[in-house]
Amino acid sequence: MRSAEQFVTGLVLAAGGSSRLGRPKQLLPYRSGTLLDHVLRTARPCGFDQLLCVIGGGAGDVRSAVDLEGIQVIENVAYGSGCSSSIAAALAAVDARTDVLVLMLGDQPGVTTSTVEALIAGRGEAPLAACSYRDGRGHPLAFSRSTFDELAQLHGDKAVWKLLDRHADSVADVPIAAPIPRDVDTWEDYEAVLAELDAQGPHAGGARAVLRGQVS
Repeated sequence: MRSAEQFVTGLVLAAGGSSRLGRPKQLLPYRSGTLLDHVLRTARPCGFDQLLCVIGGGAGDVRSAVDLEGIQVIENVAYGSGCSSSIAAALAAVDARTDVLVLMLGDQPGVTTSTVEALIAGRGEAPLAACSYRDGRGHPLAFSRSTFDELAQLHGDKAVWKLLDRHADSVADVPIAAPIPRDVDTWEDYEAVLAELDAQGPHAGGARAVLRGQVS
């Protein structure tokens, strides 16, 4: 269980330039809003003491279209250099009382609030924690304050995984009884996450209609 004295900051990374999609993936229709709306709706009930979101590509449109109420927004002008630059930009805004930073991806709608809560509860006192899904390790990730200096010095898109590899003996792998949630990087990924919604029920019909209009 999470200690009542523990101060936890949530960080949603949503600064990507969506080069493979050709339009901001943060704004793709999903459920009753956008992809980023959905991720933020997942993050808000997680009990974070502070909730940050880093934006970059299409920042103006994101601010206009996404419900950012209650979110501390950081704009990363260097987003093109990889997600590590977004982590570094966010660390400057992390509350000084923060004991644990939970990293979430703004393009991974399959992550649930219960997954985040399980990660926080299952971390124990480990300096790093990851979700151990049925088919491998994935986001969200958790980092204790003792790792923040290393986080700030990372470079590139996959650097957090190298950090976990570097401290393999210190990582808590928290079991999650589900497959790794899909990232939305391409139109095929987007169609796949909508198909997953279809399998759950009639949640994605509006998004599919908009998608057909955009690619026809």
